[in-house]
Amino acid sequence: MTGTYPITLLFSASGTYAALGREAVAGALAAVVEVNADEQLRVRLTPTLLDPEGQDQRYAQLADQALRDGARHIVGTITSSARKEVIPVVERHAALLWYAFPYEGYEASHHALYFGASPNQHLLPLFSHLLPHHGSRPFIVGSNYIWGWEIARIARELIEARGGAVLGERYLPLGNVNCEQIIAEIRAKKPDFILSNLVGESLHAFLRAYHALGLEDEDFRPERRPVVSCNLTETDLAVVGAAAEGHLTASAYFDGLDTAANLAFRARMAERQGKGKPISSCFASVYSAVHILAQAIAEAGSDDPRIVREIVTARHFDTPLGRIAVDPATQHADLTPHLARVGADGSFHIVASGARPVPADPYLAGDAAREALAQRTRPEPLRVVK
Repeated sequence: MTGTYPITLLFSASGTYAALGREAVAGALAAVVEVNADEQLRVRLTPTLLDPEGQDQRYAQLADQALRDGARHIVGTITSSARKEVIPVVERHAALLWYAFPYEGYEASHHALYFGASPNQHLLPLFSHLLPHHGSRPFIVGSNYIWGWEIARIARELIEARGGAVLGERYLPLGNVNCEQIIAEIRAKKPDFILSNLVGESLHAFLRAYHALGLEDEDFRPERRPVVSCNLTETDLAVVGAAAEGHLTASAYFDGLDTAANLAFRARMAERQGKGKPISSCFASVYSAVHILAQAIAEAGSDDPRIVREIVTARHFDTPLGRIAVDPATQHADLTPHLARVGADGSFHIVASGARPVPADPYLAGDAAREALAQRTRPEPLRVVK
């Protein structure tokens, strides 16, 4: 017997980071179409799309109304400030939030499942690869909220453990595109690299401004002083074009992953949205989360959040990101880290990959993270891709 279950997609498809929200919705809906067409799965999902328009307070209001209307699972939020608005709501309703974006860690909720990378799955491998080649005197820029602050704090610990120094740390409000003063300061201080924790329109404006600086002064070309990040996506590349060339990003997914699962996934998505459009990490991560949700509901025969959570944290799931397990203690996914550089063709080219999935360590409390922060050792090195 086939069961029909509601899910709520809570993403800002308008506002200052709308491009990311639209990609997330597209990934979720692609998964819903496949789930509903799968006769063997015997689950039908009925999605409701809610758009908080990038306003944090609206996330909590819309989540509360959706759960009062009968939903038990919310797939959504992008920014950490929005996520922290929603988690108390799902906890009150004994529901589940399915979160699929990289974040700064230092959080775990019994009512959230985390499919986005934690710092030990993005920032630590990025720095392990980067610092020996580019030095340990960065400049940090970020959006003025939790993600920007916390990634900068962890980066500073890593840098200082190596005897380096952060030469500057500047923030822009979400949506602010006034980068001139930051660019002038970077030019004056000449850091080894720039760590960007900017989001949405602010990120796009900064990359364009830094690209213009590189055209004016070759000392700021990306091969000399790159911009590095843990949140630049294929969605951003479609907006900024050549301004991102040469810069380096860490992620659990890139369109160019050369695995059988990803090649099959890309072929299916090409049929859905046309050939030539790269798949973003936003799209792939949310797509994977919705598929895992559907498989768990099918096994449970119910969308009871308690039973679904027990199944998700006791199984392995094949996804475009690789085979995923979710730790029952932290409810975070094991993910394989990859590093990619933006090529002249405007797409990511993978330069290094983890040999295996890395268990999430959201509080950086494990031996590997503690030792990396103390500089007694380095995280397991990534394999360089030839």
